[in-house]
Amino acid sequence: MSVPKSVLLVVNPAAGSHSADVTAEALRLVREAGPAVDLLLTRHPGHARALARAATGPGGPDVLVSLGGDGTAHELMTGLAGSPGHPALLVLPGGSGNSLYRELWSDRPWQSVLETALSAPHVRQVDLIRVAETRGTALLGASTGLAAQTLNPARGNAARGRDRYEKALLDALRTGFPPYPGRVTVDGAEVHSGDTVCANVGGGRYRAGRFMACPHSVLDDGLLDVCVAGTALPTPELLRLAREGHHVVREGVVYARGRRVVLERTDGRPLLFEYDGDLVRSGDATRYTLDVVPRALRVLAAGASHRAEISQDRTHETPRKASTQIT
Repeated sequence: MSVPKSVLLVVNPAAGSHSADVTAEALRLVREAGPAVDLLLTRHPGHARALARAATGPGGPDVLVSLGGDGTAHELMTGLAGSPGHPALLVLPGGSGNSLYRELWSDRPWQSVLETALSAPHVRQVDLIRVAETRGTALLGASTGLAAQTLNPARGNAARGRDRYEKALLDALRTGFPPYPGRVTVDGAEVHSGDTVCANVGGGRYRAGRFMACPHSVLDDGLLDVCVAGTALPTPELLRLAREGHHVVREGVVYARGRRVVLERTDGRPLLFEYDGDLVRSGDATRYTLDVVPRALRVLAAGASHRAEISQDRTHETPRKASTQIT
């Protein structure tokens, strides 16, 4: 990609770490880099999606910058995806979890990232996840069980961001989170059946900015990674190990890859399910089908010279229970 001539900065003033000073600094850095820049503030849920769709039309910007949380990035992604030649998406860490930013840029200072992305832009065409039952689209990933259970309590917690989510997980354990009877298939092959604590599908490696739920996931490999935890590994130990992705080599954890993942609850009760941090409220649905959509979104990410730094976040252990892999 050539050096961009125009930038649209979309800011979510309700995001977890928003400040007027950060917005002003981002504007200054873009102007110093040379492109023309416009600033738009989101006003309500869904507004970022509408702004992104408008930006795909004639005369739209070369780069759309997201200054908000993962929710803002998700809305912009859904507005851009499916439009040929859409503006490249640059995600900055304006929220409280910032999982996608960490996925693309590690924990590099955002000012350095913005300067690099505008002066030497590198585009990755990343995969998306299509959820058949909701017709929705995810980028970071989806989950059932424990992680989905904590989403609503997390939002009402006094803590913020990564700390808030972790506190909600621990609160769920203290109140006796019950595993559910589940089944997971990957490209038609059953990889798990029985008591299920959680099933994570990526997408990205990180959830809540802190846990490497699918540590071997790659955003642009045309595959979905799935990690399923049963009851053989105590849940507090699962959470501790998941910080570095080391849970995938432990007994009772299954790790697999494929192009279609089906998550089910087998006792007829509704399956608690979320994707990109939004809990699905769909009545009595007992299963969800997730398909990869290869190379569906253009994002600005670290180039080859910076990949080594980001790869240091990836665990070097290999999952013992990689049940299926379609390459």
